[in-house]
Amino acid sequence: MKIKLAVLSVFAFCCVFNAEAQKLKKFGSSIEKKVGPKTFKVPYTDVISYAGYASPGNEDAVEDGKKFYYIYVWIPAVAPELGVRMLSPVGKTKVKNAVTSEAYTENADSKDYFDTYITLERSTIFKKEDISEEGAKSATWTKLASNDDSSEMPKQPSGRSYNSLLRYESEVGNPTKALTAGLYRIGFTTYKTGEVNGTFLAEVGAPVKLPGVVMAKTITDLLEGL
Repeated sequence: MKIKLAVLSVFAFCCVFNAEAQKLKKFGSSIEKKVGPKTFKVPYTDVISYAGYASPGNEDAVEDGKKFYYIYVWIPAVAPELGVRMLSPVGKTKVKNAVTSEAYTENADSKDYFDTYITLERSTIFKKEDISEEGAKSATWTKLASNDDSSEMPKQPSGRSYNSLLRYESEVGNPTKALTAGLYRIGFTTYKTGEVNGTFLAEVGAPVKLPGVVMAKTITDLLEGL
């Protein structure tokens, strides 16, 4: 029995170690390219990253019984496609030039994580000068896409593929599904109803350079970055 328990302990440790040791690959777009026998997704040209920490009681809204948190994103120009992905926990993942929240800095060593579920929403705010706290609250938000589990993302310490990734392609000529310049937000929660607790890394990617993209947890922080 002791031998079996020892083997199981080593196996569990290896699973956790492998999960934490996996690197976050380049953020690939929906465009695929074939080189020899292999096909790969062409990486996004422009990627902005945000490292944060979500804790119970700090949610921004409750939707269908789930506690939602938002990250606001200003997109300054028309984009043919946007990709969003989220990783939790951040662990030892290294990302260059990430926007880092104070909450993340204070909890960077936390091992807490959550089963991520993400959404991409577009508002009816299309001009920079129209952005305000009240404006964001009164704006109409349209959910363009969502994702729960993605096999393209590193596994969580549990060994399960519970991190998220979505890609949304603009529909030219369709105002309701076009990626215009404007205020967007990433909504995130857990798949199952419950508390959201842990570090996370959120990234937004585009296949073209979009100078002036700003990503922040609050409208106040977003306005400071514009």
